[in-house]
Amino acid sequence: AHPSGQIGEDPQGLPNNLVPYISQVAVGRRPTLSIFGNDYPTPDGTGVRDYIHVVDLARGHLAALEYLMGDAGRCRVWNLGTGRGYSVYEAVAAYERACGQSIPVQVVDRRPGDIAECYADAKRAQQELGWTATHDLDAMMRDAWNWQRQNPDGYGGGD
Repeated sequence: AHPSGQIGEDPQGLPNNLVPYISQVAVGRRPTLSIFGNDYPTPDGTGVRDYIHVVDLARGHLAALEYLMGDAGRCRVWNLGTGRGYSVYEAVAAYERACGQSIPVQVVDRRPGDIAECYADAKRAQQELGWTATHDLDAMMRDAWNWQRQNPDGYGGGD
């Protein structure tokens, strides 16, 4: 979500992504957060992903567009991410710090196809675009909570 709290993620139906799911549990729209597996070969057993703040993502897209405008006709690919993975439990803990309450969780079976860890290597973006992510996990969760508490039923008033 944007730090202003005016723009945030409001998926229709059951969220497929962790942050809006946690947000909806924190605001009382859902009773518990389902954690899909806690037996992965990761430090705490939960999946590890590279979460990126929407402002960093937007800055990365702008940097890529500026680069490509200076090199017309060329196609290039960059990974945008923090380069660091966070586990589901780490993300939940950061959200709990942001909202000042505990998030009820339940561990359920793994989803087919999920892998233990996935995070970006953004070295090329740093070298060629001069871009790096600047917001940490706590900032991401603080801004997600700021939007969700201002919009407890989402943009349209609920599911």
